[in-house]
Amino acid sequence: MLTTIEKVIILQGVDVFEDVPTEGLAHIASIAEVFDYPENTDIFKEYGRADSMYLVLEGSVVLRQGEKEVMVAKEKEAFGTWALFDDEPRIVTATTREPVKLLRIDEEDFLDLLADDVRITRGVLKSLVKRVRGLMALAARKQG
Repeated sequence: MLTTIEKVIILQGVDVFEDVPTEGLAHIASIAEVFDYPENTDIFKEYGRADSMYLVLEGSVVLRQGEKEVMVAKEKEAFGTWALFDDEPRIVTATTREPVKLLRIDEEDFLDLLADDVRITRGVLKSLVKRVRGLMALAARKQG
């Protein structure tokens, strides 16, 4: 089991939480649960309900769209992040490549935190705006 402090340290490395104050991260850590999955196990499937995000603590997870490998999430990498903000179905299938340990944050619990703590909401929004601005700058460079 991870302590709240250990979870906070891990969450500090997740881009969507980079602007959330430490106290807010402690609240997020309190709702984050650790799960173990064996090798070759689907964590979620393409077109399934998006209800949580994950962070790899140990092992790796392959993300596929159809038969095409999109990415491999390794230690300290998050995946399924948009599930915290969007009710759209999953666009990939996530399958363990080996036995893995994941930190899972449930969408409903996360939304309750956002409603209760404006500092978490502000930090998450700031991080999302940075991400969108970065994507817009990248698109502008490709066009120019």
